[in-house]
This record gives sequence, structure tokens and C-alpha cells, in this order.
Amino acid sequence: MLNDQVVLITGAAHRLGATTAQLLHAGGARIVLHYRASETAALALQAELNAQRAHSVVLVQADLLDVAAHPTLVQQAAATWGRLDVLINNASSFYPTPVGEVTESQWDDLLGTNLKAPFFLSQAAAPLLKTQNGCIVNIVDIHAERPLKDYPVYSMAKAGLVMLTRALASELGPQVRVNAVAPGAILWPENMDTATQQRIISRTFLKRQGNPRDIAKAVRFLITNADYMSGQVLTVDGGRSLNN
Repeated sequence: MLNDQVVLITGAAHRLGATTAQLLHAGGARIVLHYRASETAALALQAELNAQRAHSVVLVQADLLDVAAHPTLVQQAAATWGRLDVLINNASSFYPTPVGEVTESQWDDLLGTNLKAPFFLSQAAAPLLKTQNGCIVNIVDIHAERPLKDYPVYSMAKAGLVMLTRALASELGPQVRVNAVAPGAILWPENMDTATQQRIISRTFLKRQGNPRDIAKAVRFLITNADYMSGQVLTVDGGRSLNN
């Protein structure tokens, strides 16, 4: 069902974005792979996927905090194949900001990458997505609902992205569906100790860590098998968010 669909994935050179690109590409999608600074990794992923299916992946480079560049980014994304079917807002900054130590630049970066950029990029992409009856998938976080200790700005930004998902579903329907995926214990923050990791895993119902393919498969579901879903958040966390 993804054959020939054009999918723009932000922050797709590493981690969840790269895994999502690989899974959707395997399903027949043509990938527009966005990166900011990770050119080497982006080129490597492009080469890997194009070796599997020639001329199926193109790269676009942009700093998503530069909102004025978003229309050009969308035009570049659509230029190769003349269409855009799916936007996946995956790019995200993530680091601790304990209260009392937060700087304005940290605020601008975290709100910018996690909320401002997805909104303005979605706005720029909306006309093309409407033409294709396409969809938007936002990568949010279970901590949009339950704040992560020492990460208040990140948690607030992701909460805003949940509301953005619901608001855009209202604004862009019926032509464009807008949904989100909320990962749980998938990839660990840098420098998280093993004891903390095990404590988090113990609070899941499934008693194990998830992996990036779990998120990629949820994204694929929302694109290909969720025709009557819009404004929803699909939580993929092994039940952790339900376990007090």
C-alpha cells in the first residue's frame, strides 16, 4: 500500500527516523530523507536504500529552526517525484533542563524543534498533502502526559505537539489525516545508568525494552491502515504509562 507514495521524514539520518525510513522503504515508499548536520550518516542511508531500489531515496538538508526555509524544503521534497503523500515530524532535541538552570536558548531550541518546526513545516506541506489525501504523523512522547523529571521544557514541548496533532486534524480534515506515535522505553538517553534503565523496564507491563522497529511499525500502521483515524495518539510503551 506504500508503493510510489512519497514520504518526507525529518531527522531521518539516525535512530528512530532512520529505522522508520528503512521500514517504509521496504514497503515500497519513496523516501525524502531530511537531515540537518548528519550528512555522512544521511548519505550512507541513502546509498543503502538506493542499492535496494534505485532512485528511491533523495536527501534534503535544512535547519528546521529556520522557519522561512520550510516552503523551500517542501518544494525540494516534492520536486523529484512531483508529489508529497506523507510528512513524518520526527526531528527532535532532547536533553535535561532542570528548573533553575534553564536558559532562553534551551527553551527556544526545545520548543523550536519539538513544536514550532512541526507546525510550520506541516503548514507548508498542507497544500501538497491535501492534493494526495495524505497524512501527517508526529513523533511525540509518553512524557507529554506525565512529565519526565529534569526535562520540563522537553515535556512541555511534546505536550504541545500532542495538541498540535489534534488541532491540525481539525484544521486539515477531511483531506489530510493527522496522528501521532508516543514512544516509551525505546532508546535510552545518553549517560542513563543501568539501574535506572532496569527500573523503567520493571514499570512496563511487558517487562522489556521496546525497539525502534516498534515505533516504525506504528507509524506504518497510521499511514496505511488507519483510514478512519485522525487526531489520535498511538502509545507504544509496553504499558508503562498505565502503570503507576
